Amino acid sequence: MARRDDPSGPARPIEAVPSPEPGDPTWERLDAEIAWYDRKSNSNQRWYKRLKLLELAAAAVLPVFAGLGSEVWVTGGLAALIVVLEGTQHLYQFHELWITYRSTAAALRHERYLYLAHAGPYMAEDRHRQLAERIEGLISQEHGRWTSSHQGPSDRGGGQPSA
Repeated sequence: MARRDDPSGPARPIEAVPSPEPGDPTWERLDAEIAWYDRKSNSNQRWYKRLKLLELAAAAVLPVFAGLGSEVWVTGGLAALIVVLEGTQHLYQFHELWITYRSTAAALRHERYLYLAHAGPYMAEDRHRQLAERIEGLISQEHGRWTSSHQGPSDRGGGQPSA
Protein backbone atom coordinates (compact mmCIF):
# COMPACT_ATOMS: atom_id res chain seq x y z
CA MET A 1 0.00 0.00 0.00
CA ALA A 2 1.34 3.41 -0.84
CA ARG A 3 0.47 6.90 0.23
CA ARG A 4 0.71 10.14 -1.63
CA ASP A 5 1.33 13.43 0.11
CA ASP A 6 1.61 15.21 -3.22
CA PRO A 7 -0.56 13.86 -6.05
CA SER A 8 2.09 14.80 -8.61
CA GLY A 9 4.99 13.10 -6.78
CA PRO A 10 5.82 9.40 -6.63
CA ALA A 11 4.04 7.20 -4.10
CA ARG A 12 6.04 6.24 -1.04
CA PRO A 13 5.38 3.26 1.23
CA ILE A 14 3.62 3.74 4.54
CA GLU A 15 5.93 2.96 7.43
CA ALA A 16 4.59 0.93 10.32
CA VAL A 17 4.83 2.41 13.79
CA PRO A 18 7.04 0.11 15.85
CA SER A 19 5.45 -1.43 18.92
CA PRO A 20 7.26 -1.44 22.26
CA GLU A 21 9.96 -3.93 23.15
CA PRO A 22 9.18 -7.58 22.37
CA GLY A 23 8.20 -9.41 25.53
CA ASP A 24 6.94 -6.23 27.23
CA PRO A 25 4.30 -7.44 29.72
CA THR A 26 2.15 -4.31 29.34
CA TRP A 27 2.03 -4.58 25.57
CA GLU A 28 1.44 -8.35 25.71
CA ARG A 29 -1.42 -7.78 28.15
CA LEU A 30 -2.93 -5.14 25.86
CA ASP A 31 -2.74 -7.41 22.81
CA ALA A 32 -4.08 -10.39 24.75
CA GLU A 33 -7.01 -8.39 26.15
CA ILE A 34 -7.92 -6.92 22.76
CA ALA A 35 -7.88 -10.43 21.25
CA TRP A 36 -9.96 -11.84 24.13
CA TYR A 37 -12.60 -9.09 23.97
CA ASP A 38 -12.78 -9.39 20.17
CA ARG A 39 -13.21 -13.15 20.37
CA LYS A 40 -15.84 -12.98 23.11
CA SER A 41 -17.72 -10.16 21.39
CA ASN A 42 -17.87 -12.12 18.14
CA SER A 43 -19.00 -15.27 19.93
CA ASN A 44 -21.77 -13.45 21.82
CA GLN A 45 -22.86 -11.69 18.64
CA ARG A 46 -23.15 -15.02 16.79
CA TRP A 47 -25.13 -16.62 19.64
CA TYR A 48 -27.45 -13.64 19.93
CA LYS A 49 -28.18 -13.52 16.21
CA ARG A 50 -28.69 -17.29 15.96
CA LEU A 51 -31.14 -17.32 18.85
CA LYS A 52 -33.03 -14.31 17.55
CA LEU A 53 -33.29 -15.69 14.01
CA LEU A 54 -34.56 -19.01 15.32
CA GLU A 55 -37.03 -17.20 17.56
CA LEU A 56 -38.25 -15.04 14.67
CA ALA A 57 -38.66 -18.08 12.43
CA ALA A 58 -40.64 -19.96 15.09
CA ALA A 59 -42.80 -16.89 15.74
CA ALA A 60 -43.44 -16.45 12.01
CA VAL A 61 -44.54 -20.03 11.35
CA LEU A 62 -46.58 -20.42 14.54
CA PRO A 63 -49.69 -18.57 13.25
CA VAL A 64 -49.35 -20.31 9.88
CA PHE A 65 -49.43 -23.74 11.52
CA ALA A 66 -52.28 -22.67 13.79
CA GLY A 67 -54.24 -21.40 10.80
CA LEU A 68 -53.70 -24.65 8.95
CA GLY A 69 -55.20 -26.56 11.86
CA SER A 70 -52.00 -28.31 12.89
CA GLU A 71 -51.86 -30.57 15.88
CA VAL A 72 -51.88 -28.84 19.24
CA TRP A 73 -48.45 -30.22 20.09
CA VAL A 74 -46.96 -28.48 17.01
CA THR A 75 -48.24 -25.02 17.90
CA GLY A 76 -47.58 -25.63 21.59
CA GLY A 77 -44.06 -26.83 20.79
CA LEU A 78 -43.33 -23.74 18.71
CA ALA A 79 -44.64 -21.47 21.47
CA ALA A 80 -42.51 -23.32 24.02
CA LEU A 81 -39.48 -23.02 21.73
CA ILE A 82 -39.96 -19.24 21.56
CA VAL A 83 -40.10 -19.03 25.36
CA VAL A 84 -36.99 -21.19 25.75
CA LEU A 85 -35.04 -19.15 23.18
CA GLU A 86 -35.98 -15.86 24.81
CA GLY A 87 -35.20 -17.26 28.26
CA THR A 88 -31.80 -18.47 27.07
CA GLN A 89 -31.02 -15.02 25.67
CA HIS A 90 -32.08 -13.40 28.93
CA LEU A 91 -30.13 -15.87 31.05
CA TYR A 92 -26.84 -15.65 29.13
CA GLN A 93 -27.13 -11.96 28.14
CA PHE A 94 -25.61 -12.49 24.69
CA HIS A 95 -26.69 -9.08 23.36
CA GLU A 96 -25.45 -7.12 26.37
CA LEU A 97 -22.12 -8.97 26.43
CA TRP A 98 -21.66 -8.53 22.68
CA ILE A 99 -22.03 -4.75 23.00
CA THR A 100 -19.99 -4.47 26.23
CA TYR A 101 -17.11 -6.58 24.95
CA ARG A 102 -17.06 -4.76 21.61
CA SER A 103 -16.97 -1.43 23.42
CA THR A 104 -14.10 -2.53 25.68
CA ALA A 105 -12.09 -3.87 22.72
CA ALA A 106 -12.58 -0.56 20.90
CA ALA A 107 -11.49 1.41 23.99
CA LEU A 108 -8.36 -0.73 24.34
CA ARG A 109 -7.54 -0.22 20.65
CA HIS A 110 -8.02 3.51 21.13
CA GLU A 111 -5.47 3.47 23.95
CA ARG A 112 -3.04 1.53 21.78
CA TYR A 113 -3.33 4.04 18.93
CA LEU A 114 -2.88 7.01 21.25
CA TYR A 115 0.17 5.35 22.80
CA LEU A 116 1.77 4.63 19.43
CA ALA A 117 1.08 8.18 18.27
CA HIS A 118 2.51 9.73 21.46
CA ALA A 119 -0.81 11.55 21.82
CA GLY A 120 -3.29 12.33 24.55
CA PRO A 121 -2.15 11.05 27.94
CA TYR A 122 0.89 9.40 26.32
CA MET A 123 2.89 12.52 25.51
CA ALA A 124 4.83 12.56 28.79
CA GLU A 125 7.88 10.55 29.83
CA ASP A 126 5.81 8.20 32.02
CA ARG A 127 3.68 7.13 29.06
CA HIS A 128 4.36 3.41 29.53
CA ARG A 129 3.16 3.55 33.14
CA GLN A 130 0.11 5.51 31.96
CA LEU A 131 -0.65 2.81 29.40
CA ALA A 132 -0.52 0.04 32.01
CA GLU A 133 -2.74 1.98 34.40
CA ARG A 134 -5.29 2.89 31.74
CA ILE A 135 -5.46 -0.66 30.38
CA GLU A 136 -6.10 -2.02 33.86
CA GLY A 137 -8.65 0.73 34.50
CA LEU A 138 -10.63 -0.19 31.38
CA ILE A 139 -10.55 -3.90 32.21
CA SER A 140 -11.54 -3.19 35.81
CA GLN A 141 -14.49 -1.03 34.67
CA GLU A 142 -15.72 -3.76 32.35
CA HIS A 143 -15.36 -6.36 35.10
CA GLY A 144 -17.35 -4.15 37.46
CA ARG A 145 -20.14 -3.77 34.89
CA TRP A 146 -20.17 -7.53 34.33
CA THR A 147 -20.32 -8.23 38.07
CA SER A 148 -23.17 -5.80 38.68
CA SER A 149 -25.16 -7.12 35.71
CA HIS A 150 -24.86 -10.69 37.03
CA GLN A 151 -26.01 -9.96 40.57
CA GLY A 152 -29.55 -10.71 41.54
CA PRO A 153 -31.78 -8.10 43.18
CA SER A 154 -31.06 -9.52 46.65
CA ASP A 155 -27.29 -9.29 46.00
CA ARG A 156 -27.64 -5.56 45.25
CA GLY A 157 -29.75 -4.87 48.32
CA GLY A 158 -32.96 -4.62 46.25
CA GLY A 159 -34.61 -7.69 47.76
CA GLN A 160 -37.29 -7.85 50.41
CA PRO A 161 -36.43 -6.13 53.69
CA SER A 162 -35.82 -8.56 56.50
CA ALA A 163 -38.27 -8.54 59.35
